Amino acid sequence: MPFDFVSSPARQTRKARGLTNYLAGHAAEASVARLYEDRGVAICARNWHGSTGEIDLIGRDGDVVIFVEVKQSRTHDLAASHLSDAQIRRIFATVDEFVAGEPRGLLTDVRIDLALVDGQGRIEVVENAFVG
Repeated sequence: MPFDFVSSPARQTRKARGLTNYLAGHAAEASVARLYEDRGVAICARNWHGSTGEIDLIGRDGDVVIFVEVKQSRTHDLAASHLSDAQIRRIFATVDEFVAGEPRGLLTDVRIDLALVDGQGRIEVVENAFVG
């Protein structure tokens, strides 16, 4: 006898929330990319995947390669709180992996920014966000 598997309402709600968060994240990344482009930074990669992780946006401003981690939530503070120490380590490892393929290798001038997007779409960019 065949079985008819139906998702529970709770699972459907989680799935819808997940899709909403996914789409909001991509919309936030697109808004941040436009902001950087408006500032003269050429975006050369989006969602770049290396063996160690992913970088949301990679741009070039002259000889400087700019890596941007985008976080979106109801408030900027809440968005920033979603960044874990483990994720920061993965970002650094992924940056190293990317610049290893650049002509100057690990001597490439880089900047790692954190772009926070709130529920109203306001963007706050923290340049060199991970410098001690």
